[in-house]
Amino acid sequence: MNNSIGNGLAEPASRMYISLRIASAMCFIGHGIFGIITKPIWCNYFAVFGIGHDMAYRLMPIVGMMDITMGLILLFYPVRIAALWLVIWGFVTASLRPLSGEPFAEMVERAGNYGAPLALLFLSGGVNGSLWVRLKGPALTGRARANALLCLRIAVFLLLLGHGWLNLIEKKGLLQQYSGLGFSEPIKTAFFVGLFEILAAAAVLVRPVRPLLLVLVVWKMGTELFYPHYELFEWIERGGSYGCLLALFFGLDKSVTVNIPLLNKTSIQTNTK
Repeated sequence: MNNSIGNGLAEPASRMYISLRIASAMCFIGHGIFGIITKPIWCNYFAVFGIGHDMAYRLMPIVGMMDITMGLILLFYPVRIAALWLVIWGFVTASLRPLSGEPFAEMVERAGNYGAPLALLFLSGGVNGSLWVRLKGPALTGRARANALLCLRIAVFLLLLGHGWLNLIEKKGLLQQYSGLGFSEPIKTAFFVGLFEILAAAAVLVRPVRPLLLVLVVWKMGTELFYPHYELFEWIERGGSYGCLLALFFGLDKSVTVNIPLLNKTSIQTNTK
């Protein structure tokens, strides 16, 4: 694969870069807001570290402010270390869900939280050099774009698989959403939604196409609006999911040709005009 593919990469790569920055910032700003308003379920996650109920409530606003600060840094002055921290912190916070007794699917479904900043790092040229260097835009090389696209494909696969999995195991919160939307048989609705999302996840992993990705962007942005409490904040926190889908959509712009390897095979190739 050529290391550089010329000026044709500039526009789609720039759209990917902007999408991933905004998405990563949304995720951690939304997460931080829940810390400030002290979301009760967070006590379970603090308990993983042996932190009691009262101390957890005192620490939540501090963690929340840190999250919001890092999100704003990435949005307005993106230094490499901020993006790297968001990858680590996003993975850790997602991991706390199964560690606190929730289904493993909860961690899988949050792949956008750490996938978006990781793809941003790949697109910007990786972590070579000083961690305090500002990310000034995408690296216009075939390698950077291919690495970012592979990361995005895996992240989108995981987040769709995880959400579909939660539907198939009949997560209580999802069944409540379907009942609230007027579906008379929420369990059957969850089954069909779960099946659709798992099939979509497999399609994205094997051969992502832009029309499907556009449908999935609209699907995720719409379905994440139906939380019974704090709808807006929940929607903002899920920004990593939309951002990964949107960045992958932009990255598969047919005006540029780049091979995207998966499992040591060249499985995707966008066409040159």
